[in-house]
Amino acid sequence: MKKKYLIVTGGAGFIGSNLIKSLLKFKNFNIISLDNYSSGKKKNHIKDVRVKYIRGETRDINKILYRYKNSINAVFHFGEFSRIFQSFEKFDVCFKSNTIGSHEVFKFCLNNKIKLIYSATSASLGSLRNKNLSPYAFFKAKNLELIENLKKWFGLKFEVIFFYNVYGPNHIKSGIMATVIGIFEDQFKKKLPLSVVRPGSQKRRFTHINDTVEICIEAWIKNKCNLYSISHKQSFSILEVAKLFKSKIKFIPNRKGERYASALTKMSLSHKVNQRYGKVKLKEYINHFISNNS
Repeated sequence: MKKKYLIVTGGAGFIGSNLIKSLLKFKNFNIISLDNYSSGKKKNHIKDVRVKYIRGETRDINKILYRYKNSINAVFHFGEFSRIFQSFEKFDVCFKSNTIGSHEVFKFCLNNKIKLIYSATSASLGSLRNKNLSPYAFFKAKNLELIENLKKWFGLKFEVIFFYNVYGPNHIKSGIMATVIGIFEDQFKKKLPLSVVRPGSQKRRFTHINDTVEICIEAWIKNKCNLYSISHKQSFSILEVAKLFKSKIKFIPNRKGERYASALTKMSLSHKVNQRYGKVKLKEYINHFISNNS
C-alpha cells in the first residue's frame, strides 16, 4: 500500500498549522492533523481537500489512526505541552501530554514502521541543570533518551529538530500559552506597557516559523535519522526585544524554570546535532509589525 499520508500532531497549533501549509507543496500526500485543541484553534485550519482535522488525544493515536496505519509516511509529533513556567502550574497536563501521549506516538510509529519527526526544545540542551529546571525540560530530555534507545533496541526511525523560541504568523498572543513575541505584539496593539520578566537580561535566540518549518521538511526529506537545531545566530535579551517595540516597559517578577541563556548544543546523545541558522531577522520582523500597527 502506498504511504500517502502525513500526520501532524498539534496541527491546529502555531507550528503545526504553518507546517501543514508548507507540506501541501508535496502533491502526493494527504495530511491528517490530530489535535486536542488545548492551545490549537479552528481559525488555524488550512482549508484544503487534502487536509483532514481530527480532534483527539495523542494517547489514543493507535485507536484514532488505526485504519490509516499502513499508509502513513511520517508522523510530525508537534502536539506536546510546550511551555516552561506553565509546566509547574499544569504539571498533570504536561505529564499526560509529554510522557503518556508521546510514548503512545512513539509506540505507534515503531509498531507500524513509520518515520517519527520529533520537535525537541532548546530547554533540554546544555547542562544537566538545564534539563532539570522545569517539568517541561525534564520530560523532553527523557523523551530524547527514550527515542535514542528505541532506535538502538528496536530500530525506530526518527528525525529530531531542536526549536528555539519560535515566532511568526499564528503564534499565541494571549493566555498562559502565549509566546514572548506574541505577548509583546498584543500589548503593543493595546497600547499597554510591555511586561518583561525580571531581570530582563536573560538571552534567547528567536527563530522565525518559516525557518523552523523549512528545517523540519529538510530533515524529513533527507531521511538520515539525524538531529538538527534551528536557531538564529543573533541572540537578544528579553529587555532588548522589548525595546525594539519602542514602547513603555514594566518589569514583572522572575519565574521558576527560567534559563538565562539559550543553550547551543552540547549533547550527551549518540548523534551530533546539525546546526542550522535562520534567515529572518527579528529586528526586521518587529519593524514590519510596528509599521503595520501604528
